[in-house]
Order: sequence, then C-alpha cells, then structure tokens
Amino acid sequence: MAISISAVVLLLIVVALLVKKAGLKGGHAVVCVLLGFYLASSRMAPTISDLTTNVANMIADVKL
Repeated sequence: MAISISAVVLLLIVVALLVKKAGLKGGHAVVCVLLGFYLASSRMAPTISDLTTNVANMIADVKL
C-alpha cells in the first residue's frame, strides 16, 4: 500500500511540473488521469501493477 501511495504522489508531482513548466495543458492532464482510471479497471491492470511492483523492488534493491 505504501508503494502505491508514493507512486500516486510522485506522478501527481510530475503532472503538476509538466503543467507548469513544459506547457502541458489542463485538458491534456485530465485526459491522462481518465486514461489511468480506465486502465485501472481494464484486464491490463494486474499486469501493470505487477510491472510497477517489480520496478519498485528493483529500485529498492539497488545498493549505492
């Protein structure tokens, strides 16, 4: 659960920066949010969740 909350916060910050600095329009951001919402209820959701969990685990295992 902590990983998903962190990912949501991180993605929210990225979208906010893209709107402010890169010229992403608010309508485009809304379309991206809606796409994420509908992807979450699709058959691809478990695969996407597994992928993000595996990537997060790989990042956590990196020793600096």
